[in-house]
Amino acid sequence: MVSGVAVAVTMTPFDVVSTRLYNQPVEADGTGKLYRGFLDCFAQISSKEGLLGLYKGIGAVYLRLGPHTVLSLFFWDELRRMVRPQPPPGPPCPRPQTFEPGPALLRVAMLSLGSWLPAWPGLAWGWALLDALLRGLVGACATSVLCSLLRVYLYIQCLNDPARQELRAALGAQRWVLEPLHVLVLTGILALVGSRVAALVVLEFSLRAISTLLSLSKGAHSIQLLVLCQFSLGCGMSCGLSFLLEGAPHETCNLALAAGLAGLLAVHARRLALHTCTLYELHSRARYCGVCMLLLTSGHGVPRLLRKALAVAFVVADLAAVALINRDFLSTAEAVRFWTPLTICYTLLVIYMQEEQRSGTGRQSAYQTVLVRMGGLFILLLTVGRWTDILHIFLSLLGELWCLLRTGVLLEACRQQDFSQHHQATSGLS
Repeated sequence: MVSGVAVAVTMTPFDVVSTRLYNQPVEADGTGKLYRGFLDCFAQISSKEGLLGLYKGIGAVYLRLGPHTVLSLFFWDELRRMVRPQPPPGPPCPRPQTFEPGPALLRVAMLSLGSWLPAWPGLAWGWALLDALLRGLVGACATSVLCSLLRVYLYIQCLNDPARQELRAALGAQRWVLEPLHVLVLTGILALVGSRVAALVVLEFSLRAISTLLSLSKGAHSIQLLVLCQFSLGCGMSCGLSFLLEGAPHETCNLALAAGLAGLLAVHARRLALHTCTLYELHSRARYCGVCMLLLTSGHGVPRLLRKALAVAFVVADLAAVALINRDFLSTAEAVRFWTPLTICYTLLVIYMQEEQRSGTGRQSAYQTVLVRMGGLFILLLTVGRWTDILHIFLSLLGELWCLLRTGVLLEACRQQDFSQHHQATSGLS
C-alpha cells in the first residue's frame, strides 16, 4: 500500500499534465491554444491552481495503481518463496543488534502505555491495540461509505415518488453529531471483537446472502440486504486486513495508511450525501451542477455498483475468515469437529430466516433475525469455542443492534423500494 501511494504521488502530476495537453484545443497548424508544451503546462497549472492542482484525481489514480502494486509485490514474494531453496536445518545465525532511535523510542512509549492498562482477554496492549483500532476504523469507514451511498440513492428515489415525501424528509435530515459518534462506537466494537468471532460473522452472513439471492426471482434484487450487511462488512474488512497483513514488516504503517484512505472515502461519501440532500432537487431541475447531473443520469446504478463492490469484499473476507479459523486447529479431526456443527447451525439459521422473511418485514423482523443469528453462534461457541468468544459474541450483538438502530430510516426506505420493484415486476409479468 505504501508503494501504491508512492507511485500515485510520483505519477499523478505527469498524468494531469499529459491529460491537459491531449485535451486542449489546437490551432490549424496543430499547435496548442492553451499550452506551448510540457513545461509551460506544468508552470501554468502550478501558478494558477497551486501545487495541489497537479494532484487532481489522485484518488482515482491510487484506486488503479494501489491494487496493482499490492498484488504485484504479493505474488512476487510468494513466487520467490516457492523458487528459493529452503535453508538447511540448524541453529539460526545471530543477527547484529542495531539501535534505531525513532522506532525504538516510539515502541518504548507504546509499551509503557500498555504497562498500566488492565489486561483484556484476547487483546494485547501496545502495538496490537493500535493495529486493532486501525482495523476497526477501516471497517467503520467502509460501513459509513455504504450508508452514505445508499442514502443518496434512496433520497433520489423518494424524491421522484410523491407518496414517499415524509420518508424523503427523514433521509435528508442532517445528523452532525450522530454520524461521527456512530463511526467511533463501531470502531471500538470492531476493535474489541476477536478475529475468530468476526470470521464466523462474515461466513454466516455470506451464506445467508447467497441463500437470499438464490430465493429471489430472476432479475430481482434485495436492497435491504445492503443495509443488513453493515456490521458483517466491518468484520470482513477487519478479517481481510488481519490476513493480508499478517507478518508484514510495516503492518502498523500499512494499517494507518489504509485507515487514512478509508477515512477520506468516508468523508467524501458523506459530503456527496449532504450535497444531494441539500441541492439535488434544485440542481437537477436547473441542469446546473455536474455532480447532480451525473446522479440524474446514472444514480439508478448505485445499488449495482455497491453489490459488485460488496461481492469482491466478501469474497476476500471469506477466504481470510476460513484461513483465520483453520489456523487455530492442530489436526484435521479438530477442524471437522468444529466445521460440522457450524455447518448444521448455519443451515438451520438460513431455513429459519427464510421463513421469517416470508412472514414479516420491517425493523422488528430485522431485530429478530439478528437475535437468532447471534443466539445460534452463542450456542455453537458454548460447545466448541472459548470463553473469550462468548464475550465477543455479545459485542457482535451490540454492534449489529447499533448499526440497525442508526439506519432505521434507511431500512424502511429499502423495504418500500423493494416492495415497489417487486410490484413493478409483478405488474410487468401480468
